[in-house]
Amino acid sequence: MHYFTSVTSNYIPKARVLATSVKTHNPDAVFCLMLADQLPENVNLADEPFDDIFFMEDLEITALDAWIFKHSLVERCTAVKGHTFLKIFQTTDANKIVYLDPDIVVLHSLKELSEILDRHDIVLTPHQVDPETTMDAIVDNEICSLKHGVFNLGFLAIRRSDEGLRFLEWWADRLMKFCYDDISNGLFTDQRWVDLAPAFFDVYVLRDKTYNVATWNLSHRHVTLGMEDRLEIDDVPVKFFHFSGFDSGDQEIMLKKYAHGNKALFRLREWYIKAIKKAGQDELGGLPCIYNYYSNGEVITGDARRLYRSRMDLMEAFNTPSVVSEHKNCYYWWFKENGTGEIYGVSEYLTEGDRVLLKLKDSYLWKVARKSRRIKKIVKKLVGVAG
Repeated sequence: MHYFTSVTSNYIPKARVLATSVKTHNPDAVFCLMLADQLPENVNLADEPFDDIFFMEDLEITALDAWIFKHSLVERCTAVKGHTFLKIFQTTDANKIVYLDPDIVVLHSLKELSEILDRHDIVLTPHQVDPETTMDAIVDNEICSLKHGVFNLGFLAIRRSDEGLRFLEWWADRLMKFCYDDISNGLFTDQRWVDLAPAFFDVYVLRDKTYNVATWNLSHRHVTLGMEDRLEIDDVPVKFFHFSGFDSGDQEIMLKKYAHGNKALFRLREWYIKAIKKAGQDELGGLPCIYNYYSNGEVITGDARRLYRSRMDLMEAFNTPSVVSEHKNCYYWWFKENGTGEIYGVSEYLTEGDRVLLKLKDSYLWKVARKSRRIKKIVKKLVGVAG
């Protein structure tokens, strides 16, 4: 089987730990890295546990700069997963491909998964396989799944078959066009789309509790320490553990809430902290993604991305929106001059003086200027227009 994960440079340490864990327990595995970023200068691929690496340019995405600009970091890393599956199938002899999130650690052989793929084309794991019984768990887990997706797309396994490829063509297309973190409009990156998959395709739902163990399903999965320090659930080895929410601190919070002082899981967390540190977390963990910035080095804001992707006229006018032109005929300068009013739909009501003052809103000067009568008048004007 081939395995891959999708990361930016700051997640390379976690990808190293993942790849090493895959190969430790599955010696015949081939592991690929999808790097949605530039390769750091101090990373030598010959020394890495990755057998192959793909970059954004390898996926042959139409109007790549504009496509990248429309997506946040997380949206980009998830949006390329479908095309990476297809690329691996196109460029290798892989018959089975498994995607794993970079914050996963494989703890046992996945031979059983390979056997499942002998019989099934598409394998998914739900966030939960048992109904919750407490109000906290219903809110934390079941309602969260309703918002973010029934299936956790930190794992996805596909067999090279007509049905597997048919699914990938559909999923990859949707991710190219609609892979956004936009829960209010029914989207959450790549996950919500797969809620439709069992209706459209022949999907195998893997309900085995030893796969994709994470804080969102610990309320019904009691992990114990077996022989040779092996993690088990009901005397069956845990196949892989998902450290989702690790960097934000959510993983630790929810582990304390649902692991109930489980020493085996806290030992695993302590091991993981040491493992990613040894893999270069201190050196690489803080690296910014190259696609977070305009060509002049300024950060691209979420507002700038969302406005651009919502307006066909802007996409047609500025097909390389990250590139800043000294002649000001570019998206960067257009957004500087028009962005605030366009976002709130009140651009035609603002005078040039209003625009100048509103440009200060992210600076220290705004704290001073907002107390002025002029700012209060602008705010009143905006409130009146917006209702």
